[in-house]
Amino acid sequence: MAMPKKKYVLASASPRRKKLLRKIVRKFTVIPSRFDESTLSAKTPEGFAVKAAIAKAEEVALRKREAIVIGADTIVVLGKKILGKPKTKKEAVKMLKNLSDKVHRVITGLAVVNSETFKACADFEVTKVRIKKVPEQTILAYVKSGRPMDKAGSYGIQEIEDEFGISVIGDYNNVVGLPIKKLAKLLCKVK
Repeated sequence: MAMPKKKYVLASASPRRKKLLRKIVRKFTVIPSRFDESTLSAKTPEGFAVKAAIAKAEEVALRKREAIVIGADTIVVLGKKILGKPKTKKEAVKMLKNLSDKVHRVITGLAVVNSETFKACADFEVTKVRIKKVPEQTILAYVKSGRPMDKAGSYGIQEIEDEFGISVIGDYNNVVGLPIKKLAKLLCKVK
């Protein structure tokens, strides 16, 4: 499903998002957002993810004119608590132990902004994820690798899916970081 020819910008440095975006947009530029999402607050995790995605897209739209800017923010939610990116390996271990043998939600806020008109649209995707009971040594080995340090909830599903016994209800790409079916619909709304 190829999008019309326009200048597209991904407001994220995530290699996972770049790979997924290439499935629906052939040519785009990457300009990571400088927006500090720790300044945001919202009543719901979904609201937070959408606000962060909009803020990221708008920040880049101010710097890159004549483009369609795509912002995204993925969060992991256990109960009512948002699990961001771990600041330390100890925090990563704690997050993964808390997620073990439970169902959590992965929420990605999406925003698309036309930097000429500042017309914007936003939405979110929610996917439920279950991680089986994971032995502590498996968690420690994964954290020691350093791979969970740049990921919300301390994991990348594509890295641990089999080993951690993950099952997904909903959009798998959302858990990776970019629900491309929903994004394609948003891109069609902003010209």
